[in-house]
Amino acid sequence: MYYSLINFKVDFGKTLPRLLPALCLLSLVGCQAAQSRVEPNVPFQSKTLVVSGRGMVDIPKTNARVSLGVQVQGETSGLVQEELVKRSQAVVNLLKARQDVTKLETTSITLNPRYNPKDGNQIIGYSASNLVRFQIPPEKIGRLLDEAIKTGATRIDGVTLVASDEAIAAAQKQAIDAASKDARSQADAALGALQLKQQQIVSIQINGARPPIPEMTDLIQRAALMNLASTPVVAGEQRIEAFVTLQVRYQSAQQ
Repeated sequence: MYYSLINFKVDFGKTLPRLLPALCLLSLVGCQAAQSRVEPNVPFQSKTLVVSGRGMVDIPKTNARVSLGVQVQGETSGLVQEELVKRSQAVVNLLKARQDVTKLETTSITLNPRYNPKDGNQIIGYSASNLVRFQIPPEKIGRLLDEAIKTGATRIDGVTLVASDEAIAAAQKQAIDAASKDARSQADAALGALQLKQQQIVSIQINGARPPIPEMTDLIQRAALMNLASTPVVAGEQRIEAFVTLQVRYQSAQQ
């Protein structure tokens, strides 16, 4: 049986709607196949080296931070406050009269009831305290504390030996400088050994550059009962440390 193409007719009004889903599916498959053959355009990522340097600077401790005060107990709050004001004023006047005492400030004033240990609801008296803080050269701590105790001070809460604020600020900069050079030297040594070439430093992070917490001296142990005038105080040095981390981009030496 033979068919003539000339007489072959297609009713597109009826056939085309049936063919559209199949044509769309074939088009989608073709696009996916074409996309799967395209190589992704991923830019070359330069490699980086991370190094951390350390810097240390030792500076003399030229200041002593002292915290002392007066603590009074009594039967009534009025008597306790009156005695506290009297003794505290005498101690403050002593400190103000000393030219070597700096940064004097009040840090705490308290007034609390005291209860019967057998009956927690019964008030048997009151306790009040007034604490001050100041700085003084370390070699003058002993005699000053002895005078303060004789004047009326009953508490010595702490003696901390530190460097001056100006010396600490200058030492922080020196420590950061040393840490940066240390990190750079490590990067140069590592890349040179591996025959790699440094391109640029892409990030810098500074960690630290803070003085460690100074140690408390033995003067805080029952200082009110001691004669401190002859107690020798050796200030020593305070270490300032800084850490600098560098991220360095590098490439092959042949490039």
